[in-house]
Amino acid sequence: MINLLKFILSTQFKRSGINKTISGFTLIELLVAMVLAVLVITPLMTFMINVLDSDRKEQAKANSALELQAALDYITRDLQQAIYIYDADGLTRNRNTTTITLSGIQDQIPPVKSAPNCSPISVSNTSVCTPVLVFWKREFIANSVGISSSSQTSTSQTDDGFAYSLVAYYLITNPNQSNSTWSREARIGRFQIRGQVIAANANTVGTTSDTGFNPPPLDKSGAALKEKMNQWQTSLTASDSYTQRVETLVDYISTTGPGVTCPTGAQGIGTNGFYACVNATNILAQVYIRGNALARLQNNNLVYANDRKNYFPSVNAQIQGRGFLFTK
Repeated sequence: MINLLKFILSTQFKRSGINKTISGFTLIELLVAMVLAVLVITPLMTFMINVLDSDRKEQAKANSALELQAALDYITRDLQQAIYIYDADGLTRNRNTTTITLSGIQDQIPPVKSAPNCSPISVSNTSVCTPVLVFWKREFIANSVGISSSSQTSTSQTDDGFAYSLVAYYLITNPNQSNSTWSREARIGRFQIRGQVIAANANTVGTTSDTGFNPPPLDKSGAALKEKMNQWQTSLTASDSYTQRVETLVDYISTTGPGVTCPTGAQGIGTNGFYACVNATNILAQVYIRGNALARLQNNNLVYANDRKNYFPSVNAQIQGRGFLFTK
């Protein structure tokens, strides 16, 4: 009996040893498996990384194109209300009361006259704020006129009135990348000051006006419309600043790219990323905007080049100001 038990136990131990030998892997087998795994997984990982990177790039291009078109549509609707658009003469000359043909409004608007987000270049403000598209418009102000008296403010007893506004669009660059809120390239900002509603029963909604507003100087006799508009003067004193902010409309605007040639009769102003050809006489503007999708993906090498022009989508539109000017 004891001998039989010893035989059974020894047989089981032998089988156990055989099973361990058969179910295990040698070092060579493990190395071969690891090499095969690397050969299979590495191309798959590379493929997935390339797919994700391509998707990221295409998304950046698509976002830039959509934002540019939305910005241009907004500017178009805004500019269609214009009664006058300033050309390069008006935006690059200071006010001149001696020779009105050489006058302009450069020293009457930001950045020469400081405003939040658009101030003269200094140690504390390294951004460059350049006016590109500046115009006067006449717009509706909802519920700004009482039906029978100026004390009426209820929407059921009011009407809409007209008011003049000075609107300016700026290209704001970030040359030292000191402003981490915005991209390393440039953005377009919008500034507006609105005057009072011109109506006998204008209520408190219509009688408010923005700091620095003065109506367009349409009462100057013996001068062409351009000469009149170039004589405009803010109501601010020499030491005052605007309180209205220059609000960002769209970011990731290019500062490089092909130049624009303006048609005969139009003056160009701006840079490669935001440019306007303005015919002040006809109240007509051709607006060009170029984005920079590379600025969404990297922090350097953001200059336009033909081999990567797909990263620099552009939009443009010709816009006719159709605002009503009652003096005509």
